[in-house]
Amino acid sequence: MSTTSVTLLDQLRLQPTPKAWQRFVDIYSPILLRYSLSKGIPPDAAADLMQDVFVVFLEKLPTFEYAAGGGFRCWLFTILLNKWRDRKRAEARSPIVTVEGDLPDPPADDDPAAQLGEAEYRQQVVARAVALMKAEFETATWQMCWEHGVLGRPAAAVASELGVSVNAVYLATSRVLRRLKGSLRGMLD
Repeated sequence: MSTTSVTLLDQLRLQPTPKAWQRFVDIYSPILLRYSLSKGIPPDAAADLMQDVFVVFLEKLPTFEYAAGGGFRCWLFTILLNKWRDRKRAEARSPIVTVEGDLPDPPADDDPAAQLGEAEYRQQVVARAVALMKAEFETATWQMCWEHGVLGRPAAAVASELGVSVNAVYLATSRVLRRLKGSLRGMLD
């Protein structure tokens, strides 16, 4: 039986599993938190805002369709900023005074994704995906891929060191990188 590789976003929409949801949260929580903090949002408010973003994503998921170049992270950042603005508007209507002083005004920029540089964003997403994916492979398979595919060591040297064939190094590297590429499809705009 052959199976079709489903991207994480498609899997969440079509065949959600707890593991897929956990992977999504594990990848995007640190990115949304860092973005929130870079906007001057206090950490406790940032954590609440992340939850709001995930709730909106869950609500929109049944009709969600990823379009290449559609700016998925920009969409998430925009949801976060809109939720922040909603909180600020509600706070302005309420006469409650905070003990720690007023929260910073929400940012006014029109391009939230521009605040988190493209290279930094990609590095964060890939690093999180790699860290989560490492546990899915046998240690030897991961080491062959890391040594050859990431560190750029010759396949023959890696094979000799690990006591495997050169072909095994190539296959391990291909398998891990193919899975990583599939996992990241749709997440790197």
